[in-house]
Amino acid sequence: MLLLIGGVGVVSAEAEEPSIFYAEDIKAAMQVHLDRTLDEEGVFHLVDDVTGEALKLTFMQVHDPVRQMDGDVYFACTDFHPIGEEDRVYDIDFWLRPVNGELTVFRTKVHKEPRQSLFGWYKHPRYTFVGDDIEYLYESD
Repeated sequence: MLLLIGGVGVVSAEAEEPSIFYAEDIKAAMQVHLDRTLDEEGVFHLVDDVTGEALKLTFMQVHDPVRQMDGDVYFACTDFHPIGEEDRVYDIDFWLRPVNGELTVFRTKVHKEPRQSLFGWYKHPRYTFVGDDIEYLYESD
């Protein structure tokens, strides 16, 4: 923030937070999050909140589109696979919000889990979205 003091511009220590973040900002924040959370072998660790299983996953991609949800909440959907099992894909959702001007992940959830069918592995959804709210598809979720 620029303040005028005696006709001279001075930059305030309190920078304004952006009022909106764009797709590239969300994707960049996801890369920062992954850089901070992947272990030294590049493994993402997550405890499945439904099964309690400790997952060890390899990052594949961030889906398009990423988006702004309600207010200052942003959202990214991603794909990961268990180490060495590229056909078994987990769809993991991340919610982000601005903290000190930087988008920060505050919630992570398994959206779709790998299930096997006669035709191979597919991503089985646990929930869907109605507007910006989660609607669970099954009683056990």
